[in-house]
Amino acid sequence: MVDAKEKGFWTEAMATSDPELYALIGGEIERQKSTINLIASENYAHLSVMEASGSVLTNKYSEGKVGGRYYGGTEWVDRIEVLCQKRALDLFSLDPEVWGVNVQAYSGSPANFAVYTGIVPPGGRIMGLDLPCGGHLTHGYKTKTRKISATSVYFDSKPYRIGDDGLIDYSGLEKSFMEFLPQILICGYSAYSRDIDYKRLSQIASKNNAFLFADISHISPLIASGLMESPFRHCDVVMTTTHKGLRGPRGALIFYRKSVRKGEDVVDLETKINFAVFPMLQGGPHNHTIAGIASALLHARTPSFAEYTSRVVENSRALCNYLLSLGFEIPTGGTDNHMFLVDLRSKGVDGSIVEQVCDRLGVSVNRNTVVGDTSPLNPSGIRIGTYAVTARGFGTSEMKEVGDIINGIVTLCREMSMGKRMSKAEVEKAVSSKEFMCNGLVVDLRRRISNLVEAYPIYR
Repeated sequence: MVDAKEKGFWTEAMATSDPELYALIGGEIERQKSTINLIASENYAHLSVMEASGSVLTNKYSEGKVGGRYYGGTEWVDRIEVLCQKRALDLFSLDPEVWGVNVQAYSGSPANFAVYTGIVPPGGRIMGLDLPCGGHLTHGYKTKTRKISATSVYFDSKPYRIGDDGLIDYSGLEKSFMEFLPQILICGYSAYSRDIDYKRLSQIASKNNAFLFADISHISPLIASGLMESPFRHCDVVMTTTHKGLRGPRGALIFYRKSVRKGEDVVDLETKINFAVFPMLQGGPHNHTIAGIASALLHARTPSFAEYTSRVVENSRALCNYLLSLGFEIPTGGTDNHMFLVDLRSKGVDGSIVEQVCDRLGVSVNRNTVVGDTSPLNPSGIRIGTYAVTARGFGTSEMKEVGDIINGIVTLCREMSMGKRMSKAEVEKAVSSKEFMCNGLVVDLRRRISNLVEAYPIYR
């Protein structure tokens, strides 16, 4: 006989069973509704994506690949995974005879680690863009004194860098490549606003029969829509996360040429990549996440999504150009995608204080390193992206208003700090004061932010 309390297990909603957690999630919902989100790596998932991600698929364990599971009862999750794979290949118009895709990676960082693990031995050499130049932690980041990412601990990594103009120094990259002779050359970045010359990189990689690997987590929807160059013509392996521009759940897709020739050898990338994901690094896939990804990929094939990505780039350029007109310094002088960096040194403030004050007023940005920074903990810039605000409905006229809000916040930060670096605790104390909240500029900024988010509501 089932205990009376246990009966509620099947019917009781969270609001009743766990009101404390329910209230916390409610707080996050309200934060998202009331905040202008300019974080380049965030977006709003479609309701169908969240429905799939919160479905009964979370109950099912299914180690292995379709047709080779280690558990019974996988009929429906097999069909969902096959559907997800087909939609992923279709999104980029890839020939399934040439390309395969693994949809089981839990997120971008383990996906990158799986790629390295699959195709080079422990201690193998990898080369990616340095983190302060716009690269990602998992592209082998380390400092002069410490290995930061596990990708620099288990693999021998060396970075390449951007030039003084903020652009990738392809000549310097080639020189470093020939000195280091990596087995994997990594392209695709986390804070770089320009397109990538995959053909040039492929030519460089071929000089050592190296694998060319593109991490397109930030720009995959722009590539799918034809707004940026495609890496699939030149790369051996391509990875993208699914929660940024694709508006899916937290997951990743690893695309690979099924076999490639490197010198005299023909490499079976399909076997190597799939074996690296499971059983080398992961157990059972998150079937609910795979379903959420499949749903997001369906939406990404629609004409409305193509229009959305076009508006993303249009908004990014509009905001970037407006900030330039206000005297802000933008590395590379513009943008080709959804994001750009703002170097705040000429404004007399740093990225940390601007991020913190933005948070207080209802704007989300993230502090970011720019050329010349020595520590990612105390960066001189911020990164701005337009995926989320465009999904919300903002257009180029709203970008001008957002630019004025950013300018006002930077002015406020400069007045607060008076040219001195403030600690996080000092900033928190300042923005929590009654004097701050009654400041005329603060009152005006909060009003303008509120007007924008109320005009473009989400999750009604």
